[in-house]
Amino acid sequence: MRALEVFPAQKIRVVKVSAFYASPAWPDPTDPMFVNAVASVETTLKPQSLMTALHTIETYFGRVRTRSNGPRTLDLDLLDYDGRVEEGWPVLPHPRIRERAFVLVPLADVAPDWRHPLTGHLLEELLEALPQGDRTAVTSLKS
Repeated sequence: MRALEVFPAQKIRVVKVSAFYASPAWPDPTDPMFVNAVASVETTLKPQSLMTALHTIETYFGRVRTRSNGPRTLDLDLLDYDGRVEEGWPVLPHPRIRERAFVLVPLADVAPDWRHPLTGHLLEELLEALPQGDRTAVTSLKS
């Protein structure tokens, strides 16, 4: 939540934020639980500059990149950018978005009508295609 407060300093306006969800860590479920959320934002930054800004925010909050997909203080990903399909950095849409309940569940809070730019699948279809255990492992942190 605190990370969202510094987005404006990076020329990123937060439009909408999902609920926060807990899920088993990925790829190693023995690591501490993840807390996940999705934010819809507006910016004039291009995708590459936006990713650089997101990495700057991660660093500000103490992220140190020690091992790929290891435990981290903050992980900000760019899931989609106006439906663009790009192979460079960053890859758009996020290459593993279809496989991750911990991304799709909060995405449904902010963009329930979202359609995957490559496959054309609706968000609802992507959620239904996930194994049931993946979906139920993502739990809302609402108080």
